[in-house]
Amino acid sequence: MAIETIFAHVSCSDLEASIGWYEKLFGKPPLRRPMPGLAEWHFTESAELQLFEDKDKAGTSTLTLGVLPLAPERQRLVAAGLQPGPIEEADHFWIMRMRDPDGNLVVFASAERE
Repeated sequence: MAIETIFAHVSCSDLEASIGWYEKLFGKPPLRRPMPGLAEWHFTESAELQLFEDKDKAGTSTLTLGVLPLAPERQRLVAAGLQPGPIEEADHFWIMRMRDPDGNLVVFASAERE
């Protein structure tokens, strides 16, 4: 198998409300709205997020984002009005966790704290 792209998928209960939150998270609006109930952000040739309105599954998703470094990213999120958790040390990296309005878990992982 030669995988070239992976789409991360997050379910939400209200697409329009969630788009506003994710615009703050990513610092930009979605690139595409290819069908009703779906918004997509594009980051690289192989990294995209699909935000999909599905009330039954909202709050059950986990999204892990690799970022370098974490401290400035945490400052940006706070300035955008979001509430990221503290930066935590793991065995070989740093993580920071937060929840979107539906309770979906968003984890930031980084090899660099500062």
